[in-house]
Amino acid sequence: MEVNFHLPGLRQNYPLNMLIVSLLKSKPEFFREGVKIGSFFGEFPTSLWAGGRPSNYDQCDSNYIQQVVKHVNAAGIPVRYTYTNKLLNEHDLADPYCNFCMQVADNGMNEVMIYSPILEEYIREKYPSYKLNSSTCKEIRNIDDVNAELKKPYYLVVLDYNFNNKFEDLEKIEDKGRCEILVNTLCTPNCPRRGAHYDNISKNQRIMLKNRTLPKDKQIPLEHWYCEYGEFNCIHTIQGYSTYISPEAIWEKYVPMGFKHFKIEGRTANVFSLIETYVHYLIKPERQGEARILLLNNLKANRIIVVNQPRPSQWP
Repeated sequence: MEVNFHLPGLRQNYPLNMLIVSLLKSKPEFFREGVKIGSFFGEFPTSLWAGGRPSNYDQCDSNYIQQVVKHVNAAGIPVRYTYTNKLLNEHDLADPYCNFCMQVADNGMNEVMIYSPILEEYIREKYPSYKLNSSTCKEIRNIDDVNAELKKPYYLVVLDYNFNNKFEDLEKIEDKGRCEILVNTLCTPNCPRRGAHYDNISKNQRIMLKNRTLPKDKQIPLEHWYCEYGEFNCIHTIQGYSTYISPEAIWEKYVPMGFKHFKIEGRTANVFSLIETYVHYLIKPERQGEARILLLNNLKANRIIVVNQPRPSQWP
């Protein structure tokens, strides 16, 4: 039995994700039955084609991109670009940075999460070795439409989170093995602003790239976003939501139904929050404390987490 977890982050969370891979190899007894890392998903910021989460003006040099792809693939894990910008046009397809990222990972092993039909057509023609996945950003809310999406040549289809725990609907899905389920969404069920949030991120991604070419006094203000629905949620605050999926439900309900792909969100999450989420889903309950301390100590030793010491002083 394989239970594939897709982990967030090619930049901010990359060190933690690689620690999880190392821990899975060195301490397999810590992990729940059948856990496998299905991909690392996200972007090398700032990518015009990216969507879903803002990049906050960061950008990666060519060597970093090449090294991350190399090391992730060497671990047997696909890189999955989350290229879900909703507002792309034909001109955007020539973006040199995004095309460089695609070229670096164009080896038949990697994937792209897609939203835009324009970008999908371009990638299928120019980079046919990539597996394409249909994004949850499409907000497909009808099971017949899900089944229609599964008939298209996608490697996986990520379900809208509002299907979570609706087992009568889930049973009607014809190809459960090609569905991916978002288990820890921080959005409230049926969030009325989810689509608008994706739009805002797509717009701001373009503004951030424009601002990189402008002096500070000429930069364009980002479009402000604040969401009153789950802005400060974490794994411990969402467990009362109807859309929350517990680890027990994954193994006791979803896997027996035929589902085997599960997505953990958190590309821009606080590292401590993400550790809690990883431990919650991936690690056996009796080993969670040990795993948590091991991950934190490793991140501190590698100066990913910096703990300041008291400044020396003297008495009197």
